Amino acid sequence: MVKDLKSALAALNAHEPVSLLGLRETQWIDAKGRPYQLADPKAVEELAKDVAGFANGGGGVIVIGIATRLEHDEEILDHIVGVDPATVNMDQIRKLIRQWITPAPRGVRVGWSGADGERVAFIDVPAQAGDTLFVLPAPVGKPGSPRTDTVAVPRRDGDSTHWLPRTEIQQLLSAGVRASGMTTAQALTDLVRQATSKAGPDSGLRVGQGVPEREREMRAAYEQLADAGLGQPAGEAWAQGSAALQDLHHEQDGVPGWLLYVVAGRPPAAVAAPVWQAIVEAGRHAPGQDPLAAIGLPCPPKDTDTAWVIAADARSVDLDGGSWGAGRLTRSERGVWRWQPLPRFSLNQGRSAEIGTSGQTPALRLRALVNLPWADPGPLEVSKPRRKLLEQQLPHSAVAGALTMLSRRRGADLPAARWERGPFSNSARSVGYVCTIAGPDGGPAVKASVMLALPTTMESTVVACADVLIENPEAWAAVLGAGEETQLGLDEVQAVLLAAWETAAELLPDVVGDPAGLSWAAPPTTELRMTCEQPADNGVLPDLDTRVDLTSLGPNDGGPRSRMAVTITAAPAMVRAERQRLLREALAYMVGQFGYVDAEMDLL
Repeated sequence: MVKDLKSALAALNAHEPVSLLGLRETQWIDAKGRPYQLADPKAVEELAKDVAGFANGGGGVIVIGIATRLEHDEEILDHIVGVDPATVNMDQIRKLIRQWITPAPRGVRVGWSGADGERVAFIDVPAQAGDTLFVLPAPVGKPGSPRTDTVAVPRRDGDSTHWLPRTEIQQLLSAGVRASGMTTAQALTDLVRQATSKAGPDSGLRVGQGVPEREREMRAAYEQLADAGLGQPAGEAWAQGSAALQDLHHEQDGVPGWLLYVVAGRPPAAVAAPVWQAIVEAGRHAPGQDPLAAIGLPCPPKDTDTAWVIAADARSVDLDGGSWGAGRLTRSERGVWRWQPLPRFSLNQGRSAEIGTSGQTPALRLRALVNLPWADPGPLEVSKPRRKLLEQQLPHSAVAGALTMLSRRRGADLPAARWERGPFSNSARSVGYVCTIAGPDGGPAVKASVMLALPTTMESTVVACADVLIENPEAWAAVLGAGEETQLGLDEVQAVLLAAWETAAELLPDVVGDPAGLSWAAPPTTELRMTCEQPADNGVLPDLDTRVDLTSLGPNDGGPRSRMAVTITAAPAMVRAERQRLLREALAYMVGQFGYVDAEMDLL
């Protein structure tokens, strides 16, 4: 049962925000029905006021995504409205807290709680030192342009945060003057002198202040990198996983500052502020995660063991250590930054691996399925002009060429020229087309099919897929001519999978717009699959080597297989030579994982 701040934080940490419902707003909890709109300067001032109020009031938590109801003049936490992670920039919240509140409260934690549909954000402000007063610029003049010569003191009072009245501020100052034992004039003179000294170039905030256990390490890093133009701290340092980070000014006025960070076991680095902002922005759409926890931190160039710098004119940054895995942030000629994963392979399959296969039993299916987890795909749709263009392109597509190639290599000219809608649904949110080469009896012998589906309640990513299916080997042999072999060679499998991958990754996504302008909410992946799905009379699925000649791979220590698959984490769009190389490496990885331990790369 939630009855105090400690139990409320425990519920949030356990991802059970529903446990907070029924609480009334008090000295230690404040609920917000929607996120702070940080593009609005007034909302920034409200954020700083709320956090500083809790810092001055013994600590508390702000929960974002819970609506309240008024009951007997009290605000009661009523129901969860949820928060879209794409609308909340956690790193920006942390930075604004450090920039606006003096001194910056220690230990403030910004996080997520709950699952999809009931996810809330929270700002945990722990109790601070009892002798510290937290202030911010007074809200005078134009919102968002604080006067540096003003001060305001917010305090938490029951279920609201109020500004400390001018009379009480005067009383606090007078009490300080009395405690100093000086006259008012002397005390003010001494206070101004101390403030001026602290604002000077050689004092004020310390490098590493805020993470005392890493302060010495950060000061050493600062000294190693000072020649790069590092100026004085712009705020307190903070911890991010195993890293300690701190915003710094540039030594020259008017020049963008730096982000200094140290990670155990790596040389320290200074990242130009514009590049750092691009890193944070690239990971901002990760659902339920802090951007840096998703995208990771910059990693040093290979064989670098000394402090290094990422300057403002950098063209690319390698990152790792996040849940997305290793990736690279690259800046285009137009100055647009985009993150892409560095290629890697696994046997992990997504929920869409077998999408569109229900009711189908081909003798052999060769599939390339591309998962495109674009951020904010809601506005995407399949327009009529783009659908029409796709219909014109399909007869000349790579997958159509692959289907035609299989018959031509066996002496028959059976072009994949006629494409019809189906078997997948067609709507403003999906496309599906199929090309069928019929056997002598009119039934399907071989097919190629493509589909693309925008996200649904069951699947959160855009899925594009291209298949080549040997539906009926006997019917295909009949239409090819007497004596023609329908078993595929490994070279043919590679050619088909390459064509299917290229079609699913580059042709199909164009049907919903320009993929290059979209950001990722997770790493994109491609699943390549070889499956026998037509059971024998005894109900057992046949082995793959009945449909594909696998003898060149050597013995299989894992026994017969009716299917093999591999997942490639890589950017969908790439030059053909790069796709060919990755395909060969992925297939070599796959056959090794499925028991062909003696297979060599040059066999593929």
